[in-house]
Amino acid sequence: MNIIKSLLYFILAGLFEIGGGYLVWLWIRGNKSPWYGFLGAICLIIYGIVPTFQSFNAGFGKVYAAYGGIFIVLSILWGWKIDKVVPDKFDIIGGIVALIGVLIIMYIPRR
Repeated sequence: MNIIKSLLYFILAGLFEIGGGYLVWLWIRGNKSPWYGFLGAICLIIYGIVPTFQSFNAGFGKVYAAYGGIFIVLSILWGWKIDKVVPDKFDIIGGIVALIGVLIIMYIPRR
């Protein structure tokens, strides 16, 4: 599997996790219809499935550790575009550090 395909799986998983969590948030904290919670739960189930498509022999812990870096960056972007919270320089620096961690964990060749 190439790096681009792998990153796309991470991004897809992140969108399902953040989107699902957001729908549940809207249901409970935003007093929206229970359908928001139901759709959020479906998204969260899909989120749990998508990372299994990674073909790396990294194992669950390693894949989810790397996914955490992608989640950090996607969460910052979600907050910026959906919640209108502009990231500051520390958010950006933290996101870059998280992405460097993803690259180290998943894509640096091992002997």
